[in-house]
Amino acid sequence: MDKKKLVKLAKKDFEKAWTMTSKTLHKPHHDDEYPRIHLKTGKSHMLYDTVAQLRQAYLNLGFNEAVNPVFIEEEHIYKQFGPEAPAVLDRCFYTAGLPRPDIGIGMDKIEKIEKMGVDLDDARIDGLKEVFRCYKKGDVSGDDLVLEVSQALNVKNNMGLRILEKIFPEIRELTPIAHKTTLRSHMTSGWFITLQNIHNKRQLPLKLFSIDRCFRREQREDASHLTTYHSASCVIVDDKISLDMGKAVSESLLEYFGFEKFKFTPDEKKSKYYIAGTQTEVYGYHPKLKEWVEVATFGMYSPIALAKYGIDKDVMNLGVGVERIAMLLYNQTDVREMVYPQTYGKWKLSDRDLATMLRINYYPATGEGRHLMNDIVTAFKEHGDTPSPCEFTAFEGEFLGKDIEVKVVEPEKGTKLLGPAAWNTVYINQGDIIGVPAKDVTDENALNALENGISTEITYMDGICADAAYKIEEMVVSGAGEVTLRVPISRSISDINLRLEDVALNYITSKNKAIDVRGPVFCTITCTLKE
Repeated sequence: MDKKKLVKLAKKDFEKAWTMTSKTLHKPHHDDEYPRIHLKTGKSHMLYDTVAQLRQAYLNLGFNEAVNPVFIEEEHIYKQFGPEAPAVLDRCFYTAGLPRPDIGIGMDKIEKIEKMGVDLDDARIDGLKEVFRCYKKGDVSGDDLVLEVSQALNVKNNMGLRILEKIFPEIRELTPIAHKTTLRSHMTSGWFITLQNIHNKRQLPLKLFSIDRCFRREQREDASHLTTYHSASCVIVDDKISLDMGKAVSESLLEYFGFEKFKFTPDEKKSKYYIAGTQTEVYGYHPKLKEWVEVATFGMYSPIALAKYGIDKDVMNLGVGVERIAMLLYNQTDVREMVYPQTYGKWKLSDRDLATMLRINYYPATGEGRHLMNDIVTAFKEHGDTPSPCEFTAFEGEFLGKDIEVKVVEPEKGTKLLGPAAWNTVYINQGDIIGVPAKDVTDENALNALENGISTEITYMDGICADAAYKIEEMVVSGAGEVTLRVPISRSISDINLRLEDVALNYITSKNKAIDVRGPVFCTITCTLKE
């Protein structure tokens, strides 16, 4: 459509020109049609949504963010927990590392290396010894060992790796040795170290929060326990602080999440890093939950533990389990399923998701091919109910530089150009893929899909005519003489030139869903290359 002529025509006859503007629209490629084209925002994880909300809530209360140490030396646990340290350490993960072995290079190993096809001389042997010496000292990292060995022997990296595997089993057989370093099991362990360094360098009151991972060696992971969890913890440091500060902070923090009423009860755990009698459980009432739930714990750090870090101030500490809050807010019953839905969650694809994964398989690659596809569809729409035998020309003329003639035909007597299922539209309903007739729908599944499902807006004839146009493109390019495409009955989506992505097929199969696109089509399309 010449847009300049259209604008010129509008000056003479606006209504006619406006009507003709519809011809300026171009037909997109099938994969760029709705519902296959789907623009949407990414989906966030409910756990990190909760982290973001807690973070904002702390900032709104005037707390500054801090990053506490993750690696905690064993001695700190004894400083903080006193006599109960051994019980606490039983729940901690200890770090471990592989020792750097002394690697000798005797004549037996030299002979084995040479048998692998490596030419050795004194310089290369000395170079290999130096590499192992530096590795032992820590000057060469484990990541670089293969490269350093390969360079010392003047061989390729894959050969250097084979030599280490075959000739030096002492590297492969190393056993980890535990250190005295633990992974942080409580955010408190990090707070004592942080406050030791800044308690007398910042203006009081000092208000800090940290939201980060902790690690706890649970006997097993279950619906309410994970070996790694997120703690949303805060401290307030001042010359004088009362326990009421914990009540005020917990209330103000949790109101951000919709909790309305609060109860404070003594915690029976009585951790020794708190002042005796100050460890307090916080229960909140949320109108959405309609019940009282435990949501936080706070207390005053013990002056005995603080003194070991040179801290002579009062410190109130409050901790909130992020997973706990997320489970409450999002009505989750299994923490494993909430945090790791890819592993523990139920696999769920919406009908909308499935609709984006069902596509026409063979589709014309050129603009002319897509116009030809439309011409064939139009011919079938105009003549589909014509009694047979019959034939009609869908297109005649130049196509991709060649003269062709495309016909839609039905040679048999006593029927019509098209069968009754030709204009069925493919719907997705509760995971089922169903062909729905264009009119006179009586099947219960088809009626349900029509009322409640999602239309892919693909008819059987869309797929078949796309296949025909694609094959005609191939015929013209290859110089073949003719093409005949006949689809008598549809039994599967491939019969009507549709394809389903593997993810969707796996889902439908695993959920025992149905693909029902059966129906009589009786469609024949022919194309001949004219001389």
